[in-house]
Amino acid sequence: MPKKFPTSHQPHTAATPSLPVVKISPRGAARLKSGHPWVYRSDITAAENVPPGAMVHVADQRGKVLGTALYSSSSQIAIRMLAKNDAEIPSLPSLIAERIRAALAYRQHLVADTDAYRIVFSEADFLPGLIIDRYNDVLFVQILTQAMDAEPVRGAIIQTLVEGRAPSPVQVDSGAPPAGIVERVDARIRDLEQLPPRQSGLLWGTKSSTVIQMNGVRFHYDALEGQKTGAFLDQRENYATAARHAHGQALDAFCYQGGFALHLAPHCSGVTGVDSSRPALEMADKNAALNGREIEWIEANAFDLLRDYADAGHRYDTVVLDPPAFAKTKRDLDKARSGYKELNLRALKMLSPGGILVTCSCSFHVSAADLLEVVAAAANDARKTLRLLEDRTQAKDHPILLNVPETGYLKCMIFNVSN
Repeated sequence: MPKKFPTSHQPHTAATPSLPVVKISPRGAARLKSGHPWVYRSDITAAENVPPGAMVHVADQRGKVLGTALYSSSSQIAIRMLAKNDAEIPSLPSLIAERIRAALAYRQHLVADTDAYRIVFSEADFLPGLIIDRYNDVLFVQILTQAMDAEPVRGAIIQTLVEGRAPSPVQVDSGAPPAGIVERVDARIRDLEQLPPRQSGLLWGTKSSTVIQMNGVRFHYDALEGQKTGAFLDQRENYATAARHAHGQALDAFCYQGGFALHLAPHCSGVTGVDSSRPALEMADKNAALNGREIEWIEANAFDLLRDYADAGHRYDTVVLDPPAFAKTKRDLDKARSGYKELNLRALKMLSPGGILVTCSCSFHVSAADLLEVVAAAANDARKTLRLLEDRTQAKDHPILLNVPETGYLKCMIFNVSN
């Protein structure tokens, strides 16, 4: 008889080990039943002797198990669900490895024309508290919860990324493992999660910087420098779309390291990038040289510069507004709306008839409807007529879960402007 060999796709037969039980209120249970994976601390009714970062069973007030989750002893988000009902999980490290490989496979058919993209997007890839990005042959890891910070889980993350099992976009064209895996530490998050201090640095390999390409445009990347994860991969598809509409003289406000500006340059007669960060502009200039582009960089507060330029009668054919988040919480919403209106009003005053406005918001608490309303009000004040050409969101490697609105945060709208 032929021998039978086990496959990696066989169902797990090991029972989920005995886990601590966390009971939640009817409101928390209703939230889980609606499909949202979070339970807030105010909805925890019993959590006795549960270690920080433990894998737990979540039960309603009657004791019915609703699923398996990761527990945080300090965060306001006390429960982050892993699996519903009585699904079996042999161990957390094995589940992490399995889901990283699934995230890689998911992106195999979504990501094109780039070697830089998000591999794991926390809850959107069913790996709460974990961010992994690929930048050519350098991988970036950010750990945001107690459970993901445990050593067995850390080891599983690194081993899975180094192995890069097929189908795996992690591997470079040669099929070699990554040249470096870098952890970027968010000290504020570690403090909130009551995790011990840790320095950003290499977890594996020897390399933390590289050159990446998006849509045929090349960028220098250093995993240990810059804002957030070091580059704004969520705008990658929006860069290419904005470039298709851009023309004439272009202004890129809040340009950071030149993402929009460098994509616009081949389509425009001139491009000016504005940012308040000198290090960001120095990198933007290096990126321009890398691509053989001549771009004017101005170190300035974009709000002030737009006001001064609008008052002075400067004219542009394309204006990009990509500011940082204005609304960190719901309490900031009114102030954020005011800020977005002011920016868009100044941009519209400078745009020539037939011009293009690209306006973005990465504030989760500012909805697409909010942004549209703000832009409409600015257009009315500027006596401009707008036609919506594109209503876009983040790149597809940053998935949006239908029942988890927090996974969808980026808005990018492109308008044709006429008098």
